[in-house]
Amino acid sequence: MHFRQTKQFTYNHTIKACFIGFIVQAIVNNFVPLLFLVFQSSYDIALSKITLLITFNFCIQLIVDLLSAGFIDRIGYRASMILAHLLSAAGLLLLTLLPELLPDPFAGLLISVMVYAAGGGLLEVLVSPVVEACPTDNKETAMSLLHSFYCWGHVAVVLISTLFFAVAGTENWKILAILWSIVPLFNCLLFTRVPIYSLLEDSDTGVPVKELFRSRLFCLLLLAMLCAGASEQAVSQWASFFAESGLHVSKTIGDLAGPMFFAALMGASRAIYGKYGERINLNQFMKASSFLCIVGYLIVSLSPLPAISLLGCGICGLSVGILWPGTFSTASKTIPKGGTPLFALLALGGDAGCSLGPTFAGLAASIFDGDLHKGILAAVIFPVLMLLTCFSIKQAHH
Repeated sequence: MHFRQTKQFTYNHTIKACFIGFIVQAIVNNFVPLLFLVFQSSYDIALSKITLLITFNFCIQLIVDLLSAGFIDRIGYRASMILAHLLSAAGLLLLTLLPELLPDPFAGLLISVMVYAAGGGLLEVLVSPVVEACPTDNKETAMSLLHSFYCWGHVAVVLISTLFFAVAGTENWKILAILWSIVPLFNCLLFTRVPIYSLLEDSDTGVPVKELFRSRLFCLLLLAMLCAGASEQAVSQWASFFAESGLHVSKTIGDLAGPMFFAALMGASRAIYGKYGERINLNQFMKASSFLCIVGYLIVSLSPLPAISLLGCGICGLSVGILWPGTFSTASKTIPKGGTPLFALLALGGDAGCSLGPTFAGLAASIFDGDLHKGILAAVIFPVLMLLTCFSIKQAHH
């Protein structure tokens, strides 16, 4: 189904609304972890219990990835986008109410996280295909630029929230939660007006899920997404530890410096490809990035100096930037009739990798008496697999 462009709104507005959509996803994923200590002191909840909120958030997003292929096409992209933004805003607003309204504050936090995680999961599946369907000249560069906005959103959430807490105090965190909820509410209004294009012609029904899984090319792309997510998060989740030990700073500063350094460099690589990608072969760039990621992992894990390990984290951030959006672009080019199920299953693979990467690194570290360097060294398997998969995808496509 094609929506006519109005004089006021064109596909450029649609793309900008999608950029904001990824900023919304960055808000729902990265705001609450900044409040863990506040929740611990305000509601007297054990920190080990509070950290479960991150796992719960990603589990809900995985479930939404899995279910969305079935209902997005039924209710349509516009209705799904509006729902995603409303859920994201509602979850942030419920954070300020439910913990005090319910007898168990932790139950209130869990319900709030569940609501905004459902919104975040929907955005994960929706935003990329909406941009892919827009009549742009160079899809790969648009996709890379789009994904850079998640990184800029991450950096903005941490910087603005930290500044707010420094000025207004952490006790006023509810005001900030309400302010952050304005972003999805504003974007929700935008998505009621911008034109939304279809990935498929009206007569096409898309490739059935069973047929996708019979395709060797799709299975390789799914593996690439898993490796992209794992390569990104195995280091990103531990970046604060390396910042703390490398810069000899407090845990709070480490939590800010490490992940922000990683996210800023990841965003920079996506923005650079977004600007100059027309002149670069995507598959070759992904191979080079995978190789650089392996180098980054080896620096992080083998360097005797914590400061050099932190630099290795930055190299990993720079190198993983293209892997996720690049796999999406390759999939839409090589399986043009994949439709919503293709993007939903790739998002599922990526999110599964995001959970697997840090878990694998943590388990490997525990085998070596908690030596995180050895855990990261073991996790180098993910960028190595990514490199091999890039070669296989090229062969499977030709």
